[in-house]
Amino acid sequence: MVKGGIPFPMLSDAGGKVGTIYGVYDDNAGVETRGRFIIDPDGIVQGYEVLTPPVGRNVNESIRQIKAFQLVRDSKGTEAAPSGWQPGKMTLKPGPDLVGKVWETWKTDMA
Repeated sequence: MVKGGIPFPMLSDAGGKVGTIYGVYDDNAGVETRGRFIIDPDGIVQGYEVLTPPVGRNVNESIRQIKAFQLVRDSKGTEAAPSGWQPGKMTLKPGPDLVGKVWETWKTDMA
């Protein structure tokens, strides 16, 4: 339970219409598989993860990814969040000089 309620809209998809659009509706079982979709303010899906029911999701990783997408959006693409990036940590500067050298650049800047 979230104190004060959930700060975003939630929906029920009994007929599977939304699940079908996102490709997570299981016709045989009559339910959606577990999916998480990160949709930006322009309505564009920026990231998604679909897992079968026996495997749990990591809420902290979802929050980290949302913050990373926000950073990239706010920087208008001048910054990229590398794997495992956390707020306040080093980002990468996309461009021709970075192509094929992500690990080299990241390793040097993190030392």
